[in-house]
Amino acid sequence: MYADEETIHRILRDSGDTWAVVGLSNNRSRAAYGVADVLQRFGKRVVPVHPKAERVHGEDGYVSLADIPFPVDVVDVFVNSELAGAVADEAVAAGARAVWFQLGVVDTEAYGRARAAGLDMVMDRCPAIEIPALKR
Repeated sequence: MYADEETIHRILRDSGDTWAVVGLSNNRSRAAYGVADVLQRFGKRVVPVHPKAERVHGEDGYVSLADIPFPVDVVDVFVNSELAGAVADEAVAAGARAVWFQLGVVDTEAYGRARAAGLDMVMDRCPAIEIPALKR
């Protein structure tokens, strides 16, 4: 319902290669760490966004999207659903082209706001699952 194949493919192929991953830290046991690794292997630049602002996968980290000093194409969200809407709003303010809410992250009001602002958006899916299929 909030993740049609056309939008998924457009985000993965055409929305740009700089992905801010909100919730990404050096904790290797967290899903964000592994997903960011997959995105990098498929040519995406992964920018960590986390309160610790850690350097992850060779990229400097930032506390918030607003702190990133260069354009971000896609914002990949690994925070819980209650916090995700604010991140989507920050993505709009930052000029991102798309927002991707990870598996289990759903906020229909945030979806509506992001779409109304002209961004592509996907909810409750994982780009690390979707991107390998594009390369076949």
